[in-house]
Amino acid sequence: MFLSDNEKRDVIKYLESGKPLPDKYRFLLFDTNREVELLWNGKTDEVENTVLPFQTVEHIDEPRNEEKIKAQASLFDTSGRQIKGWSNKLIWGDNKLILSSLKNGPLRKQIEAEGGLKLIYIDPPFDVGADFSMNIEIGDESFTKKPSVIEEIAYRDTWGKGADSFIAMIYERLKLMHDLLAEDGSIYVHCDWRVNSFMRLVLDEIFGKDNLQSEITWKKLNSPKAQSVGFGNQKDSILFYSKSKNNTIFNTVFSEITESSLKPYSHDDNDGRGKYRLIEIEAQGVQKNANRKISEFYGRTAPFLYKIEKLEEWYKDGKIYTSSSGRHSKKQYIAEVEGLLVSDLWADKTASPIQSAEKIGYPTQKPEKLIERIISASSKESDLVADFFCGSGTTLAVAEKLNRKWIGSDLGRFSIHTTRKRMIGVQRELKKAGKDFRAFEILNIGKYEREKFLTVNENLRDEEKRIQRENKEKEFVKLILSAYKAEPVDSFNCFVGKKRDRLVAVGQLDAPITNDFLERIINECKEKKITKADILGFDYEMGFELERGKQRGLDIEFKVIPREVFDKKAVEKGQVKFYDIAYIEVKPIIRGRGNIKEVAIELTDFSVFYNQDNTGEVEEKMSSGNSKVVIRNGQVIKLSKDKETDIISEEILTKKWTDWIDYWSVDFNFESKKEIIRVAKEIPSQPKLDGSSEAEQMQLADYEEKWTGSYVFENEWQSFRTKKDRTLELTSVFKEMPVGRVKIAIKVIDIFGNDTTKVVEINI
Repeated sequence: MFLSDNEKRDVIKYLESGKPLPDKYRFLLFDTNREVELLWNGKTDEVENTVLPFQTVEHIDEPRNEEKIKAQASLFDTSGRQIKGWSNKLIWGDNKLILSSLKNGPLRKQIEAEGGLKLIYIDPPFDVGADFSMNIEIGDESFTKKPSVIEEIAYRDTWGKGADSFIAMIYERLKLMHDLLAEDGSIYVHCDWRVNSFMRLVLDEIFGKDNLQSEITWKKLNSPKAQSVGFGNQKDSILFYSKSKNNTIFNTVFSEITESSLKPYSHDDNDGRGKYRLIEIEAQGVQKNANRKISEFYGRTAPFLYKIEKLEEWYKDGKIYTSSSGRHSKKQYIAEVEGLLVSDLWADKTASPIQSAEKIGYPTQKPEKLIERIISASSKESDLVADFFCGSGTTLAVAEKLNRKWIGSDLGRFSIHTTRKRMIGVQRELKKAGKDFRAFEILNIGKYEREKFLTVNENLRDEEKRIQRENKEKEFVKLILSAYKAEPVDSFNCFVGKKRDRLVAVGQLDAPITNDFLERIINECKEKKITKADILGFDYEMGFELERGKQRGLDIEFKVIPREVFDKKAVEKGQVKFYDIAYIEVKPIIRGRGNIKEVAIELTDFSVFYNQDNTGEVEEKMSSGNSKVVIRNGQVIKLSKDKETDIISEEILTKKWTDWIDYWSVDFNFESKKEIIRVAKEIPSQPKLDGSSEAEQMQLADYEEKWTGSYVFENEWQSFRTKKDRTLELTSVFKEMPVGRVKIAIKVIDIFGNDTTKVVEINI
């Protein structure tokens, strides 16, 4: 490094005045080998290193839709249920925390035991002006579901500072993905003209510009959209990078053959056998190299690939054609053409824009054929592939059909629900065709993400740690009350706030609301003559008795605390919405005699209490002759403004309680599968290994299995609506069950993707 005296003085002046150094000093002061570098406000090489356990919410390994489920008499499941091996993972949550926990946590070893993560495809939110609302059908009508607040927050964090915040978001996640990929793995990043240049430089920096294998241009629309200025956009880009330059999985892929694709190379056949190709062959080559494979002539016949045959066999079959000038050619019929080689321009029929028959109503859905080409090119059967912005689950569905293992994640609850239904549909298709499929688990990190709020400094003394935790618990309660617009109160055992004429109780941050907690609240209400109360909690335990307060003559409402409560800006803007938990009513049906009986579950009622819009504001903004669908007090209502009189009429669209249900399922033997997590063993504190980070230390740690105290919902039967089939069965199939007491869990998912679970205990 050499600086002149003047340059040194300039540097000191900039530093003393707190001004940033001009770019030229960065190159003078710091040695860098980068010819081109992308810079943005707040750039850092630091990435998330948090390791959170994954909470197993649900396990789905058999799409049961037969008339009766038979009891199993041995440890081995003869019905086809998967009893060992890798289970695919569908994870709900922030993919930054998910990627960090996959990279640094115990699941990393499981991934590596499967051969490592070979392929990642992502389609991140690259459209700054995108509308992530979607239409939801109710009967013959539909209404617009707005993005959840947590999705709006994520979108704000992504685009709040324009390109700077988007690049910062994607850079950190791509760094984590790079570390998670196997050495022979690849990544495909889908983007458009808005962020193509940023994305290319970010990927160059993380993966290395020499590892760019292709920049694919995909024709996403058959016709360009009209623009007042400029040319209509008709394409997206897909950037394909490998982790290693010379050690990358790649399989040649071909597009489908059509008559139009052969036309430039075809001639009419006089014997009426259709179209054929003429491949020129030197006269001497026919005899001298009779055993040469046709693939050796491939360079002259691009872009086609042909079956391997011997030239002498073509003579015998009369397929050699001799022109009037004496040149030999082979008559190659269309039936013998294997396929067209795929280039980096994907405008062919195989990867055509998504067709209406394939659409499931998700705004960013991509065609399966497009993803099939990517997975086929850069992975092999049984390889592990991933999509960390999985949306409607297209990557996962195609991976399952192509016999790949998969991991998918998304921040949106509705995305996870859409993908769950889609994957069960794929399982059913494969089962019907007699093909294998894998189990999948639905995981989340929400519970453990919340626990971070109460993390204390482990280096403190026990008394100091206790005080620090107490202060954090007070901060938590203050935060919840602020978001709920309630005032804090003292002198109560269970209640911490008051909102108008109702007292407010808040459950624990790291535990569900239990029946015991409810009983303590009821007792305090009786003791202090309290008649109205609200209970706020993140989760409610399975089998929670919602009617217990009403049975004691009390007006108690139960609210769910949303995840976005931890976002300060959302709280300040009043965006945080607390909603009532739903009510499920079911009727068990028992039949049969002897020691084995049959049990089915009938769904008899489901109630919700949502509000999505301010009806008064909607009515003011409506134009004459138009209509708008709103959600008010658990009803979907269509507002219509008369064209002549401007009188607004209302029509309730949710005519039946079943209109709110999108999906429901049954676990006939709840509490049969404990939720086990793997956590690092507690070991005495010791100095870090030289040069190792905390994350690297975690990878060296030993893990032990620990029961969380919860159980996994084993999805044994389900009925749900699809875009093509809106019907819903209200009675499950029968299952053979031994006599005795048993707990059965019923899960209902509403049209917003929110789930409610009820546990009933019956005596068979």
